[in-house]
Amino acid sequence: MIFRLAVETHQRDELIDITCQVQNVVTDAAAHEGICTVYVPHTTAAVTIQENDDPNVAVDIIDGLDRLIPVKGVLPYKHIEENAPAHLKVALVGTSETLFVEEGKLQLGRWQSIFLCEFDGPRQREVLVKLSA
Repeated sequence: MIFRLAVETHQRDELIDITCQVQNVVTDAAAHEGICTVYVPHTTAAVTIQENDDPNVAVDIIDGLDRLIPVKGVLPYKHIEENAPAHLKVALVGTSETLFVEEGKLQLGRWQSIFLCEFDGPRQREVLVKLSA
C-alpha cells in the first residue's frame, strides 16, 4: 500500500521537514520492522535526509545549490518553462530516500530529519510513502 502525504510549500526554494508525517505513517500502519521508502513524484521537487538541529543548514543547502545552479545560467537555459534550475537541482538531490524501520521507529541519526525540497514553488506537493516488510 502507498500512503500519500500532501505538503504545501510557500517559497520558490525551501526545505520542509516531513519527518513527523512520515513517522505517523509508520505508526498508523503498525509497521514494526522493515523498509520505508519516501518518494516525491515531481520533476521540480526532491527529498533528502539532512541535519535539522540548526535551521541554517537548510539555508546553506538552498544557497549552495543556488550558487551551483543560478536562476540565470552562464548560458541561457533551453527549457521553455523557465524552471530549468529546479530540474537540475532535483537531478542532484534526488527524488527518494530509503530508511530502516525498527521497533516501529524510523532509524534516523540524532540530528537527521527528512525534508521535502521545493525548487519551483510555491505549490501543493505530494509525497509517497511505501512500507515493506
